[in-house]
Amino acid sequence: MKTIFLEDETKTKEIGEKLGKIVDKGSVICLVGDLGAGKTTLTQSFAKSLGIDDYITSPTFTIVNEYEGRLPLYHFDVYRIGCSEEMYDIGYDEYINSEGVCIIEWSNLIEDILPDEYLKVDLKYKDMGREITFEPIGEKYEKMVKEMNI
Repeated sequence: MKTIFLEDETKTKEIGEKLGKIVDKGSVICLVGDLGAGKTTLTQSFAKSLGIDDYITSPTFTIVNEYEGRLPLYHFDVYRIGCSEEMYDIGYDEYINSEGVCIIEWSNLIEDILPDEYLKVDLKYKDMGREITFEPIGEKYEKMVKEMNI
């Protein structure tokens, strides 16, 4: 586990860009944190580093948005999901097992169906900024956190 302090939004964007540069196909990034803690900001910079020029918004009502870049990006926001079983109605297993990258906001709401390995990223308010904690689940994600060099 690795925790760092983010003084401002610029720092959050830097982390998102670093992470986006090192992900590979099949990566699953799980975001948790308070409303407004920076999950979408992190996702926007993550997408930018994948070469995605589209404006990234949180898919709160559509559940998933798809973007094309260096790797396909599947951006989930599961805040409004009633139960994790609903995820299968939108093809969740196909996204998770694809050649793209999945980034899941509010992933704590569907923990029971997350893959065996993923990177959990927790964003919290801390003092006058934010704190971000990386919890790699699996060897691939342990290497990823080390490679970020943060």
